[in-house]
Amino acid sequence: MSSPLSVLAAVEEPGVASRVAILADGEAIRFDTLAARVRRVGVALAGAGARPGARVGLVAHARVDSVVALLAIAEIGAVAVPIHPRLTAPEADAIARDSALDLRLRDHGTEAIEDLASAACGCLGGPRPDDAFPRAIDPEAPLAFVQTSGSTGRAKAAVLSRRAFEASAAASAARLGVRADDRWLLAMPLAHVGGLSIVTRCLAARGTLVIVPRFDPTAVLAAIARDRVSLLSVVPTMLFALLEEDRAGVLASLRAVLVGGAAAPRALLAECARRRVPALTTYGLTELCSQVTTQPPRDPGVSLDGSGVPLAGTTVRVVRPDGAAAGVGEVGRILAGGPTRLSGYWQGRGAPLDQPFDAAGLLDTGDLGAVDDRGHLHVEGRRADLVVTGGENVSPAEVERVLEACPGVRQALVFGVPDPRWGQVVACAIVPANPSSIDLGQIALDLRACLAPHKRPRRGCVVEALPVAASGKLDRAGAADRLAGALRPWPDA
Repeated sequence: MSSPLSVLAAVEEPGVASRVAILADGEAIRFDTLAARVRRVGVALAGAGARPGARVGLVAHARVDSVVALLAIAEIGAVAVPIHPRLTAPEADAIARDSALDLRLRDHGTEAIEDLASAACGCLGGPRPDDAFPRAIDPEAPLAFVQTSGSTGRAKAAVLSRRAFEASAAASAARLGVRADDRWLLAMPLAHVGGLSIVTRCLAARGTLVIVPRFDPTAVLAAIARDRVSLLSVVPTMLFALLEEDRAGVLASLRAVLVGGAAAPRALLAECARRRVPALTTYGLTELCSQVTTQPPRDPGVSLDGSGVPLAGTTVRVVRPDGAAAGVGEVGRILAGGPTRLSGYWQGRGAPLDQPFDAAGLLDTGDLGAVDDRGHLHVEGRRADLVVTGGENVSPAEVERVLEACPGVRQALVFGVPDPRWGQVVACAIVPANPSSIDLGQIALDLRACLAPHKRPRRGCVVEALPVAASGKLDRAGAADRLAGALRPWPDA
């Protein structure tokens, strides 16, 4: 049976070679052309020592060259370690260090990844093409390390297998259906499991990937109309911006718009229903290789609450604090598992994976929710400490560490505050070492050098003491309410 995630296998299937695999910047790349580019990079990477199981890091843009590199890494049996393009150099270096990379591709803007690989390796005359590609790859072998924020504040690498990505693509196709003319638009970085999964779903379906290099509402809407896009994945912030710009009703031409990454406000979904935009809310997480539950396609004029029922093969349980099953409509902890589940968290070269599963193989997602009498999951709250802003997960502990390293800052507390567009924005309260000499502008400059834009505070205040709960611990959960009157726009927000 042909491998769903192999472009080299795809072109051997009847009728696939001449299909359009990628549309980007007005260029149509056929499957046979894509396969040739992937083969070239695969040979170069193998010559540089990227053998099966080797960890290869790259800055993963929403660009053709990044897609080619990721597919080549998969074809040679190596493991992709995608790095978010918005990370600062210290943040990217930390991921490279923690992942114990065997090879790291440099990022030179728009330079073709084929040339990057060739220049880095100097080895296109090295291994024979047939030697670069293993005859068979264990489906349980890792395909990618995808970063996800942990409760300790340090990002963890979720190890996602080939089996997980194949199962995720199959389950998504079963829920949404597959059409011969489907075209799925990518406008988010491939460092997110959501972006990476769009690529694997298109490849598994032998469908067309439409790439818009960065999210811009005008460019996205133009691509939808020009390239006859049928499927779109967005976070609520992106959908807000698209609706504001969509005066011609382009979004209503889509057959499905998956909305995930953060809670979708009711007002947003109501506006989609009014304009007959087929928005389907979805719940997912990196550890389950993207989608866990998704609403079924429906008449876009009909609004369904919740995020749908679990995808095929996925198990979702909601439990009480004692582990007993919660009743219908009762809020509890969301547990999930199935063939899309991560293999574990990476703990370092030679160390066993951290496998945070219960006896039934289910993962405690850290999220709260309830299941209604139709079996639809309703997510009531995100992970306890994470701030989810525009679909990006921000660890307060990480931002606090950076703030407390700034001159003049004695103590810091970071938390989320509600925002109608972003879902939440990052806010902070700091206790200065000397209130008369605190320089907020300099602190903002220090944060700019160390943190990606979505991690930097947009609101903040200077206080004499941080709020504490009755237990004596810092009151992160209550900080937004307790400090609401003191919060102001933060420099460089």
